[in-house]
Amino acid sequence: MAETSTSIRLAPAREPSANVATGLPVLDHLVAQLAGSGRFRIALEVAPGSADEVVTAAARTLGAALGERVRAPSAAGHGWALVPADEALASAALEIDDEPRLVSNVDLTGERVAGLESDVASRFLREVADAAGVNLHVRLVEGEEPQHVLAAIFKAVGAAFGQACRPAPTSPEEE
Repeated sequence: MAETSTSIRLAPAREPSANVATGLPVLDHLVAQLAGSGRFRIALEVAPGSADEVVTAAARTLGAALGERVRAPSAAGHGWALVPADEALASAALEIDDEPRLVSNVDLTGERVAGLESDVASRFLREVADAAGVNLHVRLVEGEEPQHVLAAIFKAVGAAFGQACRPAPTSPEEE
């Protein structure tokens, strides 16, 4: 598979925003959910291609940018979140790991959201975890509507990355 052209700008922000252009509206929306709950400003563009190429390129690019932030000397390097989206509730926890992986209890392989197979989200998150160099655990606590489940998952992952990228709290003894 040829390399798909991508560009990204990512920064922590008090006022999160997302300008995402992958050519896959549902993926654009999910990355915007991640940006909002993680309090990031993200600008991500992916050159047109097949859905698989776009998903892989977007995930690797986003994961690499998040990995740089998670590994910054002042960053906590780990984070967790429990986040709702309508009737769905998802949790995500992550930490830097030499053997990155995605561990999840979510199986949406038979579902379609906005014309895309929902397991695209699993592939996306697996690629993000690999590119970021993190051990990422995603748990669906509750939810049945695939769109709400995916929103809760991406919001939880964003919030966990947001926590992992910001400075670790210090105790008074360390100051």
